[in-house]
Amino acid sequence: MPYIPQKRREDILIDGTANGPGELNFLITSLCVEYVVQWGLSYQTVNDIVGALEGAKLEFYARAARPYEDRKIKENGDVYSRV
Repeated sequence: MPYIPQKRREDILIDGTANGPGELNFLITSLCVEYVVQWGLSYQTVNDIVGALEGAKLEFYARAARPYEDRKIKENGDVYSRV
């Protein structure tokens, strides 16, 4: 995880906006840490967090990344057309 300046961390947590992947990582990590603080560090809590992250990742890929990639295949041609 990128360790960004303390002042910027406070701003990100207050306004919920991230400028770039490092700050997005910080924001997501902060949510996970708060969940651990609320529920305690245990196998169940870790499993809850990892499961939620994986589910969010898969849903984001299905709803945003895959349609984008499909559009680009139509625009630029399929790399896998010979397979």
